[in-house]
Amino acid sequence: MKELLQTTLCYLERDGCYLMLHRVKKKQDVNRDKWIGVGGKFEPGEDALACALREVREETGYTMHGPRYRGIVDFTCDPWPPERMHLFTCTDFSGTAHDCDEGELAWVPKDRVEQLPIWEGDKLFFRLLNRGEPFFHLELYYQGDRLVHALLNGAPAPRD
Repeated sequence: MKELLQTTLCYLERDGCYLMLHRVKKKQDVNRDKWIGVGGKFEPGEDALACALREVREETGYTMHGPRYRGIVDFTCDPWPPERMHLFTCTDFSGTAHDCDEGELAWVPKDRVEQLPIWEGDKLFFRLLNRGEPFFHLELYYQGDRLVHALLNGAPAPRD
């Protein structure tokens, strides 16, 4: 059995926008050309919050104050290892933005996010975030780039 990869993803919020990362700088990148939040893999000894704080600081230059833990998203897609992503949002942060070595950062209006090239499953969790859904568990099953099955808190997830 493949080891579970633990990651974080965070969306900073300001003026009705999310800070998004357009993944265009790495050639071998499962997220190549997609728009996602900022985050990354746990380092040894880190928990989800410590990882999110570190990754946001490294990738953006911002320091989060009081990030909100919004949910857990489990991804299954062969040939990649299963991934558990811990999802955060944050409206209180400080610092000066800097360039990110993984892509281009941009503030995107929340109502335009779904028009960007994003993963199909990301659309599901953006809808949950925008509705103010309390903490949730989303399970996403992909075949290649296609979402084939989704569960929200153990039940089939609405797809529209």
